[in-house]
Amino acid sequence: MPYVDKEARVRLDGGAAPQNAGELNYVITRCVDEYLIQKGSLRYANINEVIGVLECAKLELYRRIAVPYEDGKKEASGDVYKVATEIE
Repeated sequence: MPYVDKEARVRLDGGAAPQNAGELNYVITRCVDEYLIQKGSLRYANINEVIGVLECAKLELYRRIAVPYEDGKKEASGDVYKVATEIE
């Protein structure tokens, strides 16, 4: 959740890098909040736009970072899925 203590908020709002998942969530939430404020009105289209951007960012992180990482672990440790080699 983005609810970090006041000291962390001051540090993060000043540009410090997040140190944990909660702080990262806070930074992203603040960025989204500011974007929605600058849009001038709270409308479904604006909310939907932000959700789409977050989803695309998530998918790109998965594609570029998580998949190669997991593929390397699979090579190092062996595949878990038997179905991947048995059904073709």
